[in-house]
Amino acid sequence: MNPIQVRDVTVGEGIPKIIVPLMGATEKELLEEITYIEELKPDLLEWRADFFQRVADFSVVEQILRLLREKLPAIPLIFTFRTEQEGGNCPMHVEDYFNLLNVVLDSNKVDLIDMELLTDESMLQQTIDHAKQQGVKIILSNHEFSHTPAKETLLFRLQKMVSLGADISKIAVMPQSVKDLLTLLDVTQEAKKSECPLITMAMGKLGLLSRLSGEVFGSAATFAAGKQASAPGQISVAELRKALQIIHQHS
Repeated sequence: MNPIQVRDVTVGEGIPKIIVPLMGATEKELLEEITYIEELKPDLLEWRADFFQRVADFSVVEQILRLLREKLPAIPLIFTFRTEQEGGNCPMHVEDYFNLLNVVLDSNKVDLIDMELLTDESMLQQTIDHAKQQGVKIILSNHEFSHTPAKETLLFRLQKMVSLGADISKIAVMPQSVKDLLTLLDVTQEAKKSECPLITMAMGKLGLLSRLSGEVFGSAATFAAGKQASAPGQISVAELRKALQIIHQHS
């Protein structure tokens, strides 16, 4: 894979980078989270805007982005609105989803933007082109909260992300057995040969190994819980960092 540079962080080489989500429902909660997370020193920060109560008001979203950039000027910022069909917290029509993403891109306040692969392909491609014009790195993602698709399906989706112009490709699945976990790890080690860095994870207790072993199998980043987890199976930043360092020292 070819590493990418986001501010002072290189994604795709060395120890997998730690991403922590911001999950606050209000501006007050977000400010409290920023203070808490700043002490954790994550590599990247993700604003999960689908948890924000006023996300449908795009002017307020722009205000929050300015606030985040002011409070944390150096840390790379990912904007994510996770849709309801992929485990998100807030229903939104597909046209509004892409309107929101384009407002965020025009704000010039984010370093990376998460877009879901399995959506309207025409609007997705237009928004990818817009992100590239704005110099914002693109995470193309897919999340399966009920099962783990077949290896061939996962590889096809990752390859399609690359072909559409992803800077980082991301897959998250829900394993129902150890075999499902092994499927994801096999997909990861095979897909790491692709052009862009990838992030893969299996959720829940069965998936913990996938969050720790990225340096071995090829996942370039992993998520840790801040004040609260954004997906099943996330552990604390301190626990995750310690495990990643041990694996790095002995691999």
